[in-house]
Amino acid sequence: MKKLLFGVFALATLTACNTTTDSTENIADLGNAKASRKYCPSEEIRTELLKNDASAKARYAALEAGTEKFIQARKAGRVLADGTIEIPVVFNVLYRTTAENISDARLAEQIDVLNKDFGATNSDINKIPSEFSTVAAGDTKIKFRLVKTVRKSTTVRSWKTNDAMKKSSSKGIDATDPKQYFNIWVVGNMSSILGYATFPESAGLWNDGVVLAAPFVGVTGASAPYNLGRTATHEVGHYLNLRHIWGDATCGNDFVADTPTQTGSNGGSPTYPLYNTCGGVQRSVMFMNYMDYVYDSAMFMFSAGQRDRMQAIVAAGGVRAGLRNL
Repeated sequence: MKKLLFGVFALATLTACNTTTDSTENIADLGNAKASRKYCPSEEIRTELLKNDASAKARYAALEAGTEKFIQARKAGRVLADGTIEIPVVFNVLYRTTAENISDARLAEQIDVLNKDFGATNSDINKIPSEFSTVAAGDTKIKFRLVKTVRKSTTVRSWKTNDAMKKSSSKGIDATDPKQYFNIWVVGNMSSILGYATFPESAGLWNDGVVLAAPFVGVTGASAPYNLGRTATHEVGHYLNLRHIWGDATCGNDFVADTPTQTGSNGGSPTYPLYNTCGGVQRSVMFMNYMDYVYDSAMFMFSAGQRDRMQAIVAAGGVRAGLRNL
């Protein structure tokens, strides 16, 4: 069982999340890019932020302390369910071609995927192995509601992870009040990257939110094998304070007690059971978790511990509590 160790700040030692058993997929793309869930830079971007920004590091320490306090209070029966929290979403669509200007229907489809995945009503939830069914999250009590779509034509052919898409001054779109709205930027192409997110220590800042490459948004017309809308599910998990399930290190710590420790990321469509050995103990790993790197069709669950971490962020007093006030 993994335990959160306060007072030890080890983020600077996290490795880049680019190790996986998956092979590079030559999928349908925009701009002839080969995109794969071999590299989600969210944690790497966070590590760089915390290394260079003392205030962000302090916010990180505070939110982790608050998260642990919430989880312990919940275990002790002092936190009662207060109903489902509905997060208002703004899509910011940047497009160079007609194909990149994805339809309202596809954006609505993506919201539907998020609500099913976070509500445990996804059609493939019955695939959870019995071994992990006892720790499956069930309904996280977090929902998403699309309130606005902003569209802008651009001449940019490919976007990077420098947040340029989040500023009108760099041909992007400024966020709609990120203290009260969850902003998702959809861009035509990010080369090999499917998407990335900011973590809660960035709550309310100008760049707060999730970025998704257009080919992997929604279901209809999306590019296989990432064509079930789960790039968004994965990145929204980061936005709500979930780490990659392997802790971005060999046998790393994701700060969740009920996700088995694993040697690294998994890709493709693994066959259950899949065993890893960490600390001399062989375990069956939860590769079907949304926070691993497997294909969309191979991921279909959050754990109860992950649910608690996310609820701590949006609960009253949480750093994203402002999202629940609309």
